[in-house]
Amino acid sequence: MNPATANIEEAILSAILAGRINPGTRLGEQKLADLFGVSRTRVREAMMRLETRGVVQVSARRGWYVVEPSAEEAREAFQTRRVIETGLLHALREVPPQVLKSLKEHVAMERDAIGAGDVHSRACLLGDFHIHLADALGNRMLTEIIRDLTARTTLISMLYQPTEKAEESSHDHEDIVAAMEAGDLALAARLMDEHIGKVEAGLDLTAKPDPLAGLRALLSPAAFAGNAPSVPHTHDHPQDHSHPHSHGHPATKED
Repeated sequence: MNPATANIEEAILSAILAGRINPGTRLGEQKLADLFGVSRTRVREAMMRLETRGVVQVSARRGWYVVEPSAEEAREAFQTRRVIETGLLHALREVPPQVLKSLKEHVAMERDAIGAGDVHSRACLLGDFHIHLADALGNRMLTEIIRDLTARTTLISMLYQPTEKAEESSHDHEDIVAAMEAGDLALAARLMDEHIGKVEAGLDLTAKPDPLAGLRALLSPAAFAGNAPSVPHTHDHPQDHSHPHSHGHPATKED
């Protein structure tokens, strides 16, 4: 793969995982080409790869944009994650000490980000735990699959999750690592299943995303409070047409 294509693909996927790109965000080819200093052909190649990974779509009207998963797609994504991630833990025979050390350090970073109130870092770290787990165990194919699924579930959470439960998720991660350290991989798999189930249960899949939310916020009456244009004073008496240039146009104040 061309390095430029890989850079664009990686940058967009990383931004989605960190919660910095919203579902439905338009990804203009020319703007991306200017940003990365490449041709639109390279941008299109990256978009096509991301499309096969299930994180962007294209339409004749909108061009390329980040997917907005439906409620049914959300259920399928979480079901797939539960099967793959619990299966990964069930398949393990032992966990190398360096893997446990790496996972503990990751959970500590989660706790630090939560304590510091760093929203973007904690969102990225919480999603990255699952990717880090597969990566630490040395399965590159599973790492890529889980990364793509995590990107989709991050978008799903942005659409359907009313409140973020970051601290609870980090505690779950800590418990999973503790079970792995104790050698109880069956418990670790069960805790993983419960953890993903809790995240899914926290979603309001009956809610339909409002495609006009951003525009609605911008054009709401509150947005114009205190910014209404001044209305020129009107005279009750007829204008003196004998001096058309002196009183014909009352002055207006510019805010």
